[in-house]
Amino acid sequence: MELKRVVVTGLGALTPIGNTKDEYWEGLVSGKSGAAPITYYDTEKFKTKFACELKNFNVTDFIDRKEARKMDKFAQYAMVAADEAIEDAKLNLDEVDKLRVGVIWGAGIGGLETFQNEVLNFASGDGTPRFNPFFIPKMIADIAPGNISIKHGFMGPNYTTVSACASSANAMFDALNSIRLGHTDVVVTGGSEAAVTIAGMGGFNAMHALSTRNESPETASRPFDATRDGFVLGEGAGALILEEYEHAKARGAKIYAEFIGGGLSSDAHHMTAPHPDGIGVIAVMKNCLQNAGLKPEDVDHINTHGTSTPLGDVAELKAISEVFGDHAKSININSTKSMTGHLLGAAGAIEAISVILAMEKGIVPPTINHTTVDEKIDPELNLTLNKAQKRDVKVAMSNTFGFGGHNACVVFKKLD
Repeated sequence: MELKRVVVTGLGALTPIGNTKDEYWEGLVSGKSGAAPITYYDTEKFKTKFACELKNFNVTDFIDRKEARKMDKFAQYAMVAADEAIEDAKLNLDEVDKLRVGVIWGAGIGGLETFQNEVLNFASGDGTPRFNPFFIPKMIADIAPGNISIKHGFMGPNYTTVSACASSANAMFDALNSIRLGHTDVVVTGGSEAAVTIAGMGGFNAMHALSTRNESPETASRPFDATRDGFVLGEGAGALILEEYEHAKARGAKIYAEFIGGGLSSDAHHMTAPHPDGIGVIAVMKNCLQNAGLKPEDVDHINTHGTSTPLGDVAELKAISEVFGDHAKSININSTKSMTGHLLGAAGAIEAISVILAMEKGIVPPTINHTTVDEKIDPELNLTLNKAQKRDVKVAMSNTFGFGGHNACVVFKKLD
C-alpha cells in the first residue's frame, strides 16, 4: 500500500509570548521571555512564585461567555487555537467532507483547575456532595477535541492522546498516520494545557522539578546553561491542520511544509528522570529518521525537548551527538522553552509550529538566557544561543519527552 503524502496547511498558537501564530513567531525570533510573577492566585507560601501565563487573554473575545463557563481553561485554549488554524487553512466548511475530517488532540493532564476547585469547594462545605453538573465533562482530557468537532461538525476520528509532555507530539503522529493510511483527508491536531494552578505548581514543586529563581523569573528558563535549576511551567495551546497533499493541492491551499515522519519510544527507566545515557532518546530519533526515510545528515534544525533541567538537557544533547555524529555540529539546535516555558501536553504542538515557521522564514529562534557554559555539554554544538540565526532550513525535527519515559519525535521538510 502506498502511503499518502501529508502537508501542513494551517497553524494556530496561543502562548505566553503571543496569542496568535504571528505574535508567537515575533516573540520567538525576538527572544522574548513569557515568565513573570503568577497572577492567578496568592503565591506567598509557594516555593515557585512565577510561571509563563497567557498575557492579555480574555476568553470571551473568542467564545460566548455561557459556553466558556462549560469548559476548563485547557479546552478553551484548544478551541481558540484550533479556530485560528482552521481559519488560517482557509478550509471551506460547507464543502469539505466532514466524515473525513478528524480531531486528534493531546493533553497531558486536562481539566486540572476544574478538578482542584470542585474538590476544594467540597472540602470547605458541610460534606454534602454539591458538585457542578459540568464537573466531569469539563475535567476529562478528551473533551477538547470533542468540543472542536461539535462546533464544526467534524465526524472523523476524535480522541485525545495522553503521554504526559509528549501528548501533542503523539497526537500529531497519530494524525499523520490517519491521513497516510487514507482514513481521513484532514485532521485538526495539536495540544493544550492549563496547569498553572495551586495543584499544578504545588505538585511540581514537591517533585523539585521547577525553577525557584523568584528574583529573576524572566531568566529562569535557561536550557543548557550550567546554572539551570528546573523548568518553568507554561500554559496555552498549539493547533495544526494536517491535510492529504492532493486534497490540499486541489483546493489551492497554502502549504507550510510536508510532514514526513515521526517516531516513538520508551526510556523504560524511571517515572520522571531520563535515562542518563539517553537510550530512549537515541531510539526515538532513529525511529523518526527511519519512518521519514531520512539520513542523519539531511536534518538542518532540531528544537529539543530542552526543559532546563540538570539531567534532561545533558542526556538529550548526548543522544543527538550519538545519532547525528559529526553532523550534529552542523545542526541549529535550540530550545524554545527558554521563552515559552514548558507547556506540558501542548509543548509538542507549539514547538512543531516553531520549526515549521523556521523553515518558512529562514530563521532559527534562539535559546535565550544562556550565560554560563556547562562543561558536560559539547562546546562544538550550535545551540543557537541568545540570538536568532538566519538559516535555510529544509528539514526540521522536534523532540518531546514525558514523565513515564514517553518519547516522541516529529520531522517536517520544505515541500519539493
